[in-house]
Amino acid sequence: MTSAYSLGQRRTAALAEVDNAKYTWFHFRVCAVAGIGFFTDAYDIFSIGIASTMLGYVYGRCDHTTVDPTVSSLTTTQDLALKVATPIGTVIGQIMFGWLADKFGRRKMYGIELMIIIFATIAQVVLPRGSFNIIGALTAFRFIMGIGIGGGYPLSAVMSSEFASTAIRGRMMTSVFSCQGWGSLASAIVAFVLTNAFKNSILNSIQNSDSSSAIPSIDVMWRLLIGLGVIPGCFALYFRLTIPESPRFTMDIQGNIRQASRDIKSIFGGTEYIPVSEDDEETIQRLDIPTASWEDLRSYFGQLKNFKVLFGAAYSWFALDIAFYCLNLNMPIILQAISFGRPNSYDDSKSSCSGLTEGVFHSLLSSCFGNLIVSAAALVPGYWVSFLLIDSWGRKPIQLMGFIMLTILFMIMGFAYDSLRGTLKAKAAFAFLYCLANFFQNFGPNTTTFLIPGEIFPTRYRSTAYGICAASGKLGAVVAQIGFNRIQVNQAIKNDPTTSTENGAIESVKKILQLIAFFMLSGVLSTLLLPETKGQSLEDLSNEEEQTSYELLPTHTEAGS
Repeated sequence: MTSAYSLGQRRTAALAEVDNAKYTWFHFRVCAVAGIGFFTDAYDIFSIGIASTMLGYVYGRCDHTTVDPTVSSLTTTQDLALKVATPIGTVIGQIMFGWLADKFGRRKMYGIELMIIIFATIAQVVLPRGSFNIIGALTAFRFIMGIGIGGGYPLSAVMSSEFASTAIRGRMMTSVFSCQGWGSLASAIVAFVLTNAFKNSILNSIQNSDSSSAIPSIDVMWRLLIGLGVIPGCFALYFRLTIPESPRFTMDIQGNIRQASRDIKSIFGGTEYIPVSEDDEETIQRLDIPTASWEDLRSYFGQLKNFKVLFGAAYSWFALDIAFYCLNLNMPIILQAISFGRPNSYDDSKSSCSGLTEGVFHSLLSSCFGNLIVSAAALVPGYWVSFLLIDSWGRKPIQLMGFIMLTILFMIMGFAYDSLRGTLKAKAAFAFLYCLANFFQNFGPNTTTFLIPGEIFPTRYRSTAYGICAASGKLGAVVAQIGFNRIQVNQAIKNDPTTSTENGAIESVKKILQLIAFFMLSGVLSTLLLPETKGQSLEDLSNEEEQTSYELLPTHTEAGS
């Protein structure tokens, strides 16, 4: 039996099937397909932190323009280019794919962005050595990869939110985004394993006074580190290309309630809501749902209540990513400055720039170990605490709490930095605070800034507006990396690069932590502009006067009658 509903009632009834659905295998499939993409994205983004150190040993040089003047390393300009290329590409991808998904459909775009990532990753790995400008080529391909990564943000978030039932939407979206933590952890594990796997090859070459023969081993290491990230993406590609279209897009943008109803029935079961008359099908956009246009866009976001939500979501993400990407893209540099992960017998005299020494290997190993500890102890647990509380405590309280805690932690680390480096116990306290800050980023605004934009906008602009918010975040990542680089350069000028490199790094990190504290405080204020989204349907959250209830008509008709 199929039930006949009035025009607006059919739409509301069909949406209710999605909003009230119990957790099914299909929900798991959506989370897995979207989550694997985020795993790949995070792996590709954060592996460059340690990969750039490896690249410096192979293709770098020793002078005052480099990241570390005491050992072969990339110039600060090269290091900056490698680390901002992906976020810049991501900004473009987020805006472009966000608009395309609202224009042509979520399903038509889903998978294309992953193809871009796979192509760009493979292209990085197969770049030749020699006189070829490999750093420039790597930068170009990481920019292209960033476009693909950017496309994954609005598509994965919107697909997850539009297929999720109201009661579990927060946990579904959090489980998708938490794969970013696993991707970051995986990149740290792979780097640590590769460094140990090539240990004998590197040390034997150095001990035989032939440090140049260690370079090919390190060259293979960074290629493997980056290249292995393509494997999970290849597994996810088929499922992204075959996932069904979001019923909300079919209904609210294409205006095809009949097809949306059938899709919902095939996915979740339940009733198929057929038109009272076939002619009514084409009138749904005019009667119930405004169509997307520049005029309608200006009208919708021209309302203060809607604009402040867009601004609050976009700026919160901007502020958060200044801290998140500044710390994670530069983790090896920061960990070296705070002596985190080094053995007690570590010798800072790594090299006289005449060639690689054992100190170089131990420095690389300690950076990998530090990355691994921070990821395992802080990043991943933060995501899963968010998962447990997101649908009970709510998005806004978690984001507020996170920004407040981060403000306090970064103020302590920044303004008490010198004291916290004074003794072994003080360094341990600093390491604990650093891990705690990473924890509250993920049990806090790093998770909620991903969720909220996927819930608060109407279907016709959900992906576009999400892309704008996400692009604001990656703009913060670019600003953070440029700022980090400039502070590094300015500090190097103030210090004698041949004798005071470590002091310069210490001063750089101290200033950066102090600046981050300010942005975390501003995130507290922007969060106040946002609504709480837990337990509400996407239609209720869109700030539009749409029908939210329905009555069953007394007429029942057989299917096809």
